[in-house]
Amino acid sequence: MEQHYWVAWSQIKGVGPSRLKKIWHCFGSMERAWQASGQELGAVDGLGDKLIRLILAGRSPLNPERIYHEHLEKNPQFWTPADSEYPKLLLEIPSPPPLLYYQGQVKLLENQGQIPAIAMVGTRHPSEHGKRWTARISQALAQVGFSIVSGMAQGVDGVAHSACLKTGGRTIAVLGTGIDQIYPASHRNLYNEILAQGLILSEYPAGTRPDRSHFPARNRIIAGLTRATLVMEAPSRSGSLITAHYAMDFNREVYALPNSPEQQAATGCLDLIRRGAGMILGETQLIEELGGLPQLDAASPQLSLSFPEPAVEPTPQPSTDFRQISPELLPLWQAIAPEPTAFDLIVVQSGMGADQVSATLLQWELEGFITQLPGMRYRRL
Repeated sequence: MEQHYWVAWSQIKGVGPSRLKKIWHCFGSMERAWQASGQELGAVDGLGDKLIRLILAGRSPLNPERIYHEHLEKNPQFWTPADSEYPKLLLEIPSPPPLLYYQGQVKLLENQGQIPAIAMVGTRHPSEHGKRWTARISQALAQVGFSIVSGMAQGVDGVAHSACLKTGGRTIAVLGTGIDQIYPASHRNLYNEILAQGLILSEYPAGTRPDRSHFPARNRIIAGLTRATLVMEAPSRSGSLITAHYAMDFNREVYALPNSPEQQAATGCLDLIRRGAGMILGETQLIEELGGLPQLDAASPQLSLSFPEPAVEPTPQPSTDFRQISPELLPLWQAIAPEPTAFDLIVVQSGMGADQVSATLLQWELEGFITQLPGMRYRRL
C-alpha cells in the first residue's frame, strides 16, 4: 500500500523530492502523512502555511488507489524510497527520486551498495584524447567489477557505456526522459544493449519527452548512485560539471582527467582539479584509489590489466629546440629519458608538482615531442 501513497504524493504540486523525503522521515509512512491534518503537517521542516494549504487542497480530490492503478498501466516497474529494492546510496542524498522507474537487468546487491558503481561523465563533443581515455578507464573499471553509471548522452557518456559493454561489464544509464524514450535517437542500439546487459533508470514516467530542465536534475541521480564521479573531459560550461558539483555536495569523491590548459575541452576538468578533485593519471592508480573508498571494494584486485596500445595518430615534427625551452621546464624535459619512464619517477626527478607535470606532458604529447605508453610511461620522440 505504501507505493500507492508515494504515487499520490508525487501528484501534489509544489512538493518535490527533497520535501517528500522530509515528510517521509517525519511520519515514517507516506500513508500516515496523507492522512495527517494541516497542524500535523506543520511539524515537517520546510512546510509553511501556504504550502500546507496547497497540499490539503491538492490531495482532497485524489484517490491514491485509483491513481496508483492508472499509473501502473504505463509504468509497471518502479521503486519508491520505502521499497527494500530502492538503491541505498540514493537514500543518502537530500532529494532522492520519489519514483524511480527501471527497465533491464536488476541486481539487488548493486542496489544495496555491495557492487561498486562509478559515474563517468563529460562533454558531448570530446576530443580523440577524451574518447581514448574514457574507453580505457571504462574498460579497466569494468574488468575489476565496477558498474559504470552515465547518462547515455552523445560523447563521453556513450563512449563510457559502449566500452564497458564491449568488455562484458555492467552499465547503468540514467535518463532525462521516460525510460521508454530513446534520446538521442542515434543511441537506439546502445539503449538495447544496455537493456540486455545493464539497467535503464529515470525519475520521469513513461512517455516523458526530452526537456532541457530535466537533465541537470537527472545528474544528481548519477552522482547519488555512486561513491565517485569521474569527469573525463569537460569545458568550463559543460553540464557534466553539474554532476561533479552534486557529487561534492553529497560528500562523494570526484576525479578529473587533466589535459593542456590550451585545450578548451579541458578547462572544466582543470578547474575541478584546482578545487581539490583527484587526478586521473592511469588505470592502476585510479583503481587503487577507488578501492580505498567507503563501500567500494574492487572485486578482483589481482586481475592483471592489459590494453592494446591505442593507435598513435600522426603527430607533427617538433618545431621547437628543447635546448631553448623556459628554464623552469628544463628539469622536466631532462627527467624524460629516450627509454620509457614512469610518470611518478618523472615527477620525483623534475621536482615539480604532479598537476603541472601532467598538464605539460599532455601538451608536449599533443605537439609531438613525447609519446605516452601504457601504464602512464613516457618517452621522448
